[in-house]
Amino acid sequence: MVSVPHVLSGISIILLVIYGADVMVGGGGAGDGFLPFDAMARGIGFGMPPIILSFIAFFISKKPPFKGLGIMLIITGILIIIGGAVSMASAGESENTARMAGEGGGLIAVGAIITALGGIKIKKSLSS
Repeated sequence: MVSVPHVLSGISIILLVIYGADVMVGGGGAGDGFLPFDAMARGIGFGMPPIILSFIAFFISKKPPFKGLGIMLIITGILIIIGGAVSMASAGESENTARMAGEGGGLIAVGAIITALGGIKIKKSLSS
């Protein structure tokens, strides 16, 4: 059953995959990927919406329990964690090392929270 929370979570995953693909193609540089954005614009446009949409999807999906949504939230959380880890790994190569390490750590924390929300959603669907 496709619902609004599933659509929101699907959009989150798509945005994160586009973001990650652009970073991989361009090596993280400004306008080097297939998107004509610098790192900040790319993060705001393709990184923040998935975080916001994931929280919205979790909180608007009350009943029935959605096991599929839980899996989608876990995927979103893992993608965010991977992005944070890549950001932290590339921090050593940048002049903004402390800022990038902090952002990477923040992303890992947010990704862990979203992954936990996905686990909660799955647990609730199994107990119903």
